[in-house]
Amino acid sequence: MNVKSTFENASFKDFENIPGMGIFERAKELNAFLLYLKENNRHHYRKINYDMSGPMVRHIGPDGKEKELLNLVSNDYLGFSQHPAVKKAAIDSIQQYGTGAGSSPLIGGHYDYHEELERKLCHFFGRPEGCSLVFTTGYTANSATLQALLQKEDIAIMDMAVHASVYEGCLLTNTKRFLHNNLEMLEMALKDAQFKYRNKLVIIDGIYSQDGDMAHVREILQLCRQYGALLMLDDAHGIGVIGANGRGVLEHLDLLQEIDIITGTLSKSFGNIGGFVISSPEMIAFLQYQSRQYAFSAAATPAISGVVKALELFDEEPIWRHRLRENIEYFKKGLTDMGLDVGNTCSAIIPVKIGDPHKTGQVGKMLLEFGIYANPILYPAVSKKDARIRMSLMATHNCEQLGKALEAFEFINKKLELAN
Repeated sequence: MNVKSTFENASFKDFENIPGMGIFERAKELNAFLLYLKENNRHHYRKINYDMSGPMVRHIGPDGKEKELLNLVSNDYLGFSQHPAVKKAAIDSIQQYGTGAGSSPLIGGHYDYHEELERKLCHFFGRPEGCSLVFTTGYTANSATLQALLQKEDIAIMDMAVHASVYEGCLLTNTKRFLHNNLEMLEMALKDAQFKYRNKLVIIDGIYSQDGDMAHVREILQLCRQYGALLMLDDAHGIGVIGANGRGVLEHLDLLQEIDIITGTLSKSFGNIGGFVISSPEMIAFLQYQSRQYAFSAAATPAISGVVKALELFDEEPIWRHRLRENIEYFKKGLTDMGLDVGNTCSAIIPVKIGDPHKTGQVGKMLLEFGIYANPILYPAVSKKDARIRMSLMATHNCEQLGKALEAFEFINKKLELAN
């Protein structure tokens, strides 16, 4: 493939493995592609921000000038990374313990603040003590757990829209993918695998990160039980947003105690960094000693104590969830009233589906000109015909700010004819 001649239609995936090229040659080709994107105002990645993860963020543009942008790219759904009580808890813990754990969990890096957080997570999900394990990232919570559990005798059956961390976690085992939320394809995969593999693990999200839609959890769980499979659910984008008390999709469906393995992140509604696994005490003990990423990585820093306070705020200050829900309803209605396609989202993730990747890049550029920071999502993150602008709402946005974004979309819609 002549990569240079196809930059106009290229994606990052094209540079993963170019036949006949060494690693530095491939890196050189990718850098040429990055230069092409920057020269054509299509580079929307690694933008430098100079502010907190709030509703507005200061940004330095290509012209070197500072500009304040409406922030629609943060997953800090409840705004807890900026909550005074959460910040104080993290600061107090740093004052007591320092800035690092100093070791991996098994050989001296497991502190009482880790133990407290794991106890709080058990209580949060209505599980007995010993049912949770904290990882340093949400990505690792998925990848490390799956690598420890599934081997060549097993199979992972996953929704095609699950996170990249799940795909990485399944590199050591057999895999089968089914079309997003397609129960018929899932049942076919379960039937085929029923007597061929030692363990069958179905893996889904609660809320999917690109469309913001919900998994058919109840029906999927029923199929798993029917065909002798286990179910793992990652609710990174549901917790804090869905459920009467913010416990996520499983609370909404009254299934909190029914799922074999629950995973999630501490970097979204909890306003920190890290990930967690919820399962049986036996499974948690297994992962403590068999997950290489857990056993051989330095433990989470004392700043993670801010999550303990965030967990308490879920019940102490439900106003943040209520404000987020109001923002979601207002913004989603504004977009759909224009005839824009937001898909089946039921969460704080609001996509505007455009389809054409070049038009999508143009919309991203125009939004920046209006002072709106939103992400154009292109292949391979989504299919080639499913390009979109992906936005995330926070409880700390206000109607004036979201109204500004709606006005920008109204102008762009008229100019580019985005509505079907």
